[in-house]
Amino acid sequence: MKKLLALIVFNLIGFYSLAQGNKYIRINNEYYDDKRVHFGFLFGLSSSNFSMEADPTLAPSISPRNFGFQIGGLANYSFNRFLELKSGINIALYDREITFTQPKPAEDINIARESTWFEIPVLLKYKSIRRMNHRMYVLAGSKFGVEANVKKNSAALSAQTVDFALEYGFGFEGFFKYFKFTPEIRFSHGIANLYSAPSVSTNPYFKVSRINTHNVTLYINFE
Repeated sequence: MKKLLALIVFNLIGFYSLAQGNKYIRINNEYYDDKRVHFGFLFGLSSSNFSMEADPTLAPSISPRNFGFQIGGLANYSFNRFLELKSGINIALYDREITFTQPKPAEDINIARESTWFEIPVLLKYKSIRRMNHRMYVLAGSKFGVEANVKKNSAALSAQTVDFALEYGFGFEGFFKYFKFTPEIRFSHGIANLYSAPSVSTNPYFKVSRINTHNVTLYINFE
């Protein structure tokens, strides 16, 4: 009896393993890559700050990271199943600041720029071979941005309103029945000098010579 039970158990295990190995997996959007152009929309959550060059005699300064938010539309053009051009237009909200450390008991000087940007990225995207309903990719390119609105106050940071940045990142494509879900991490390094001298020369920001933007963004794309 024990031998019979052992034989049944071994057979069941073997059958289950065989069934798992041959399990049917539905291929979603099987002919997705046959279409050259795809449209979609995205949401983004950014960690943003400034990198800065200043007079070495200036008080120690930092640009803390603040969160930003993005929303936009996207358009992708496929050259083939591996290479794709990715672009679109985003509306981004950023709150960037610089803090100048002062000797105690004086309070630190904090100046900030809370603004809305229109941004147009142009990126080349290289995709891996599709495995069932997913694949990985890397991308790199540039981004052009124009500041559309800035919050004015007495401690506002003065800066230029046009930016150009280099971008690169990686992501994951997941194919579902009716859409493609794509989380993506992207790094952005501004190469345009956004520094603009303040109107008051006693402001420590007056001794700064260069500021550049820097973002790390999690994008959620739907196509």
